[in-house]
Amino acid sequence: MKRSLTIAAFALAFPAITFAQDSIRTEVTSTGYRNYDASYNRDGKRFNSWSISIGGGSPFMQSADLSSLKDNGENLFGYSAYFSINKAINHTVGLNLQYDRGEIRQGDFNTKNSGAGIANGLAGRTQYDAISLLADVNLSNLLRRVDKDNAFRWAWHVYGGSGTIRYRTYLKPAGGSQRLVTEVKPFKYESVFAQFGTGVKFKVSDALDLEARAMYVATGDDQFDGLTGNQKRNAGNSDNFFNTTLGLTFNLGNHGTHVMWHDPLQEIYYRIDVLEQRNSDVEVCKSGDADNDGICDDWDRQLDTPAGARVDGAGVALDVDMDGVIDLYDKCPTVPGPVENNGCPYETTVVVTEATRALEGIEFDLDSDRILPSNTAILNNAVSYINATSGNYRVVGGTDTRASDAYNQKLSERRANNVKNYLIQNGVTSGRLEAVGRGKRDLKYPECNPATKCPEWKNRANRRVYFEQK
Repeated sequence: MKRSLTIAAFALAFPAITFAQDSIRTEVTSTGYRNYDASYNRDGKRFNSWSISIGGGSPFMQSADLSSLKDNGENLFGYSAYFSINKAINHTVGLNLQYDRGEIRQGDFNTKNSGAGIANGLAGRTQYDAISLLADVNLSNLLRRVDKDNAFRWAWHVYGGSGTIRYRTYLKPAGGSQRLVTEVKPFKYESVFAQFGTGVKFKVSDALDLEARAMYVATGDDQFDGLTGNQKRNAGNSDNFFNTTLGLTFNLGNHGTHVMWHDPLQEIYYRIDVLEQRNSDVEVCKSGDADNDGICDDWDRQLDTPAGARVDGAGVALDVDMDGVIDLYDKCPTVPGPVENNGCPYETTVVVTEATRALEGIEFDLDSDRILPSNTAILNNAVSYINATSGNYRVVGGTDTRASDAYNQKLSERRANNVKNYLIQNGVTSGRLEAVGRGKRDLKYPECNPATKCPEWKNRANRRVYFEQK
């Protein structure tokens, strides 16, 4: 039984200690994050890592021959106290050297009573002192997601380890007196025990934590309750016990926060600061610039830009008038024109009069009735011309061929009304103007139906408002 207990305790503690050692090595060699520096020197340390804990509670045996709960209908509770020195190895794992002292009461009645009237009744109490080394795993930090808006004040811990226990057990028969029946000295093979359990901590302040803890203590000794040989009531029962405690942890040091309460976001912020202060050579254009347009191939969206062409930030050759001919080959780079005419519009004989210039109209963005700032000069010119002439005028709105007839009709009416209102606000008499929407029935370029048959500059020309004299 003792050999199995020793193996189990070692198996419980070893992975946690190994994990802690690996965590130190990983953090120091791969990131240099000062909080995990193995030396824990005063200059390199950012958080406190030492603390002490004290607490007390009530232990009880449940499945022993003499148990603490409901033996002969009576629940018996003892007392316990603990003191530990704690070392946090990193923000998830620590080691605690803990001393426990207490007394467990078990049996048919309390040893403080006579037990008279209880046939064949036995009462027992076991006084113990124990020293153990416990691994402390902070599951809240181990599993916690990064959340800068959530205050980190609760933490869930699990503990496990082994040590040596010294105990003395007294028995008292009903109507009789107490006598010492079992005594085990510490630091011997038969005194090896293991304990493991869980606890919930609440951060009162940077210096103080409150913790509720429940531990299961495996003594591995069938005589722990005081019954031996023929006295045993149930063969094979384990004399292990539970210990529930409430305690305080005092975090030591002058670095503010204890590492077990370390917010992972602080580590991220710290690493960003380190990177910002680090001077390092940056390799530009690792993949080269195959088309020599000044944009690295890593983010160049056009890897075969013709030599000499101006490009935008994504490495795409510029086409200012958006007529499908890049500026390098466009003979009229600021005026839209067909590809077959090198980007220039076909020449037509048009008599340009003062009225044509004044009433040429304006264009609109796709699915918009907003007058662009670039068009205010054209409209102001129209205001001057209309006020200088007689007669009435029709403000005609149009659209391209996208969307439905009904939608385009309403859009063209909104465009015409917006332009009419602008003219009125700038001095034209309202009675001289009529707003009319013609949807997509009055295209400047009728061949653009559907819109996909034409370059965008022609579709934009169809999205217009122009003027007609009545």
